Amino acid sequence: MDQLTAADITAAADRIAGHVRPVPVTPTGPGGVWLALELLQHTGSFKARGAQNFVRAHHRAGTLPAAGVTIASGGNAGLACAWAAQQAGVPATVFLPVNAPAVKVQRLRGYGADVRLVGSEYAQALAACEEFAAGSGALASHAYDHPLIAAGAGTLFEEIRRQVPALDTVVVSVGGGGLFAGVATAARAHGVRVVAVEPEHCRALNAALAAGRPVDVPVDSIAADSLGARRVSATALRAARREGVRSVLVPDAAIVRARRSLWDGHRLAVEHAAATALAALDDAYRPAADETVCVVLCGANTDLATLTQ
Repeated sequence: MDQLTAADITAAADRIAGHVRPVPVTPTGPGGVWLALELLQHTGSFKARGAQNFVRAHHRAGTLPAAGVTIASGGNAGLACAWAAQQAGVPATVFLPVNAPAVKVQRLRGYGADVRLVGSEYAQALAACEEFAAGSGALASHAYDHPLIAAGAGTLFEEIRRQVPALDTVVVSVGGGGLFAGVATAARAHGVRVVAVEPEHCRALNAALAAGRPVDVPVDSIAADSLGARRVSATALRAARREGVRSVLVPDAAIVRARRSLWDGHRLAVEHAAATALAALDDAYRPAADETVCVVLCGANTDLATLTQ
């Protein structure tokens, strides 16, 4: 992935304006913690921003083939890609692990996608997607490791900052690093700190920081369907090495508690990946008394029957 700049994110914001929903921001109550409700985005997650940016950029450049687009995904990136492709009038072929949540598979088919279930992990679905792209002529997108995808994700930061001008810190969940890379790049331009949150056993960014390079990690978390990338992008690692970024890990138990509290206390139905960011405030990251923090709730593609589990 190429170097990501604040100018890339500004260009993405111009490109997708009017095609995505501006993120609502709400306080949690007294104090300085806000929630960015990106779970209300088209397709149910922030991924719609990057997918729209990717497809619209290629459409404008005349490089969107009749064979359409293809992507490997844990679910959310596939949903966003299928939605953006449907709007552009081209087909989408989406590769998912066989254990992808049924709710995401059903919604993908609702967007007209050709859904192919391959392997037990994202990496296996990605290999199948790459083989398909090479043989079909379809344009290969990526769930997170592409400059247009990360730039699109980063557009939500400026929307948050306009609503919370006193913002000190933004907290985001990390899987492969597209959302984090985009938000961290935008936040750095304004001197806003970023807390990157991962499950203890899906720690691709945290492990890359420790190793000094992207490395493969085991994937075993309740949030693995969205945060289960085996390796973080090089761009995300570069962003994480900059001043003002902190990497933290949270246990699955804290993720479950955070998800339940969002439902019980706010009637917000989020997926475990979204709850992962909020779980950091349970223990891994304690804001100062005068610190203004915004937690990005990145997605809502979940089975409603599990909200109290």
